[in-house]
Amino acid sequence: MRIVTVKMPESYIEAIDELVRLGRFSSRSEAIRAAVRELLRKELWGSNTEYEYVHRKRGKVPKVLSIDEEDLI
Repeated sequence: MRIVTVKMPESYIEAIDELVRLGRFSSRSEAIRAAVRELLRKELWGSNTEYEYVHRKRGKVPKVLSIDEEDLI
């Protein structure tokens, strides 16, 4: 995994910390990954369990990749 720095309102951080405190997630990172995963499912991949998306890497011709749900965790 890569590290990404994100700025967000203090109220979001407090809410994420509450989810961690309640045991819903083990860390802030896990909670944020879950939120991003849901956004990508909704906006890009639909509701299938196997997702296809277009991947463009270093100017190469785009490839269509399939990823399993375990890859998103």
